[in-house]
Amino acid sequence: MTTSLRLAEVTADNVDAAIGLKIRPDQEHLVEPVATSLAEAYVHREAAWPRLVLDGDRLVGFLMAFLDIDFAGDGTGRDIRSGLWRLNIAADEQGRGYGRFAVESVAAEIRRRGGSRMYVTWHPGAGGPEGFYLGLGFRPTGETSGDQTVGVLELG
Repeated sequence: MTTSLRLAEVTADNVDAAIGLKIRPDQEHLVEPVATSLAEAYVHREAAWPRLVLDGDRLVGFLMAFLDIDFAGDGTGRDIRSGLWRLNIAADEQGRGYGRFAVESVAAEIRRRGGSRMYVTWHPGAGGPEGFYLGLGFRPTGETSGDQTVGVLELG
C-alpha cells in the first residue's frame, strides 16, 4: 500500500472500470458485484455513498456506505444508522491495507456527519470477512439482517 490512497466519486469517466472490478472467485457469493451496488445506489440516492478506492490513479477497490437510514423502518427515527454497505477489493490487491483504508474512510465520513457508530453486515462462516471486521474492532450486535451478522464499531 502506498501513501497516495484516496476515494473518488463514480463518474462517467470511470464507471466502466468500476464495473470491471473483480474480487476473488471464492468471495463472489459473499458480496454483490459493483454493478449491482451502483444500481442500488441509483435507487437509494438519499442514503447510498458509493466511492472508488484508488491508489494513485489505480483502481484497487469499491465501497458503498449507507448514511442515516431508518434501520427499524418504522418512521420514528429512533434507530438511525450509518455504515459500510459493500466492500469490494480487487482480487490481486487484497491483503495490502486497502480494505482497512476503505473502512477508515467510511468511519471518517460518518464522524464528519456527526455519527458515533458505524455498522456493517457480513456473511458468517468459513472464508467470510468476519475476522477482518472483528480485527478492525467491530463487534456483533446480536442482530441479523437477512442471513448476515450485524456488527457495530463505536467511533467515539
